[in-house]
Amino acid sequence: MNTLIETLEQTQTLPDADLLALITDEREDVRLELSRRADRVRRQWYGADVYVRGLIEFTNYCKNDCFYCGIRRSNCKAERYRLTAEQILDCCDLGWELGYRTFVLQGGEDPWWTDEKVCALVRRIKTAHPDCAVTLSIGEKPRESYAAYRAAGADRYLLRHETANEVHYRYLHPEPLSCANRKRCLRDLKELGFQVGAGFMVGAPGQKPEHLLEDLRFLQELQPDMIGIGPFLPHNDTPFRDEAPGSFLLTLRLLSILRLMFPRVLLPATTALGTIHPLGRELGMQAGANVVMPNLSPVDVREKYKLYENKICTGDEAAQCRSCLERRMERVGYRVVVDRGDVKKIQEK
Repeated sequence: MNTLIETLEQTQTLPDADLLALITDEREDVRLELSRRADRVRRQWYGADVYVRGLIEFTNYCKNDCFYCGIRRSNCKAERYRLTAEQILDCCDLGWELGYRTFVLQGGEDPWWTDEKVCALVRRIKTAHPDCAVTLSIGEKPRESYAAYRAAGADRYLLRHETANEVHYRYLHPEPLSCANRKRCLRDLKELGFQVGAGFMVGAPGQKPEHLLEDLRFLQELQPDMIGIGPFLPHNDTPFRDEAPGSFLLTLRLLSILRLMFPRVLLPATTALGTIHPLGRELGMQAGANVVMPNLSPVDVREKYKLYENKICTGDEAAQCRSCLERRMERVGYRVVVDRGDVKKIQEK
């Protein structure tokens, strides 16, 4: 197996059968070797730097009804909220003081937030903080909407494809959502010049190892700048409430595989990873990740943006989150830096 890992590190790809063997090999020595090599590759490109993104969860209204999501339209128990533009700008101001140079505006697909409102908000943030990157994570839109956001100054867009397999996508999402449209959105975003983030759930209901292989092949085709993965975690008010959570160790293996396949990618150690294991984000870093996304949302709404159960850091103030992460990263040999954290280009190595 070490020969396969070495080949993946050197060539960034493997035949399907070999890649599937790496995905499914549960031996701890294999995971540790993957992690060791992945950390070496991330240090070649990014050193010990950890980029922080200030996450602002600005609306939990959503028109969609995805079967796994706690803010799905049909969840009548969800306590809905929308932050005002002024509240969002206050979050950005606080984040800037704390050293954040990227703000991630994440929300459900909320029709109240029209393109005009989103563009006006992006322009205000960029005017107030021209040295910062603005990332949007607000779902599937027509190409012209994405073009408007880009023209307003948005730098990045996160849209996890969730699964690249059409049959599996249909198992996780009701009509009219489709895998084909999700991929169309990602390709449009790439063509419009965004730094694009894709990604998938690990251990989603109905997922097979072959689906994960399809995910990796789709990512090779797309060549995103960011890849976000995390374990599936059930929410009590969804149809998948009784499903088992995704595997923590499989998530770590896949983080390392992704780092070896995409040496320059921006790879978060996600909140879900920290939720499923008390040292999840630290072990994620050691497996090849180089981004963390602490929460800048007002404390009184954090519990309401609940995609899954037992989400961490819902009661922490923004400064607490920042200082806690710095200590956690330093304990495992990394350093949080004040930086936009753009993806490295080949000539920058």
